[in-house]
Amino acid sequence: MQVRFSTCRGMAVVEEENGEFVGALGDPLIHPDTGFIEGFSVWVSGILRSEEVFCSGQDILRWGMVVTVRHRGVLGPVADCVRLQPLLEDPRTVLRQRIRTENGKERGKCADIQFDTEALRVTWLFPRKFLKWGIAIPLSEVLEVREDAIIVRDPPAMQEEPVHPVRAVKALEAIQDIADSGVARPS
Repeated sequence: MQVRFSTCRGMAVVEEENGEFVGALGDPLIHPDTGFIEGFSVWVSGILRSEEVFCSGQDILRWGMVVTVRHRGVLGPVADCVRLQPLLEDPRTVLRQRIRTENGKERGKCADIQFDTEALRVTWLFPRKFLKWGIAIPLSEVLEVREDAIIVRDPPAMQEEPVHPVRAVKALEAIQDIADSGVARPS
């Protein structure tokens, strides 16, 4: 299933066994080189304050009206995931990152993403410039993710097809011949 992240932010995270509320879904941790979502932050409310913990994408069982995880024990501090440390130290991000073309034209900031809930792969980027949404960009158009911007391919140049005067005259003559033969009568 393809979903936009903006529709999932704050979604309830529940346990599989008893359906008990665990927390609310937070931001994704996206690998900038592959577009793979490693997991999500989850806001767990406590007695005096809420705490941000990490849920690996492998521990998510189902997406629907809620996000279902195996059990509460799969959530923990992101610092405990040793394999994710290089990714956490990497300054390159996807969400809220500037998007530019190869020629340097600003396309806006990545305000939203669309991803596949089964493969946990980003499929589209949605740029926003000021208050206006830009044209969605497929992940296949991304060339590089840098610290300062996401670089995408330049859009293909629109080329107008030249009008051939000979063809236009022949078409008008053909229409006149039809009218003269009486097949089509002018009103």
